[in-house]
Amino acid sequence: MAAFAQHIQFSSVLGAGYSGALWWFGTEPTHAILAGVLCGVSGMLPDLDSDSGKPTKEIFGITATIVPLLLIHRLRNLGMTPEGVILTACAVYLAIRFGVSWLFKCFTVHRGMFHSLPAALTAAEIAFLFHHDPNTNGRLMLAGGVLIGFLSHLLLDEIYSINASGLRIRLNKSAGSALKLFSSSLPATLVAYLILGSLTYLVGVDQGYLQPIHLNVNLPQTAGFQQH
Repeated sequence: MAAFAQHIQFSSVLGAGYSGALWWFGTEPTHAILAGVLCGVSGMLPDLDSDSGKPTKEIFGITATIVPLLLIHRLRNLGMTPEGVILTACAVYLAIRFGVSWLFKCFTVHRGMFHSLPAALTAAEIAFLFHHDPNTNGRLMLAGGVLIGFLSHLLLDEIYSINASGLRIRLNKSAGSALKLFSSSLPATLVAYLILGSLTYLVGVDQGYLQPIHLNVNLPQTAGFQQH
């Protein structure tokens, strides 16, 4: 398994290359840089399920800071006042920093379904939905940065699970536990795909490919409230 610093270095190099490529192909510089930064940061995301103290706290701290920043434009478009945007951003920060981190600690295991390909797609779709941009390509670039960074972590873990000694190649016990589609836990696998499916549906609705589900509930009227 690669060390925390190696994951950061690898995803940061990829992020710099991703920013440069976007810039080269005509993307607005600040948008290209932001996509690269998200790529670098996302190289840490799979370790959110780790029990190793300080790195995990740092990852949740960074994630809790970036998510509200991505939400600012969407909150403004909802008609919120500047004060409302600030309060909502603070609430999101606290919810992620303490609430989500507690849930991860209680309900995830290291190298579980959060270390998987469905989790990588989930992280990318969250970035796509949180950021508001009339230009869909701009949102795809940010989501692509998150996806590349997340996958870089999984790929590096798989590379470090291979022991090569001369012509003899051996696999560690952790081999295959990162770039996976399923885990040994059926409930964890089902929850992961339920979250991914829900987010995919929301992306489809957001882009107009799918229709939102409307629940029509007809409540029975009592005699005292019947219309005349």
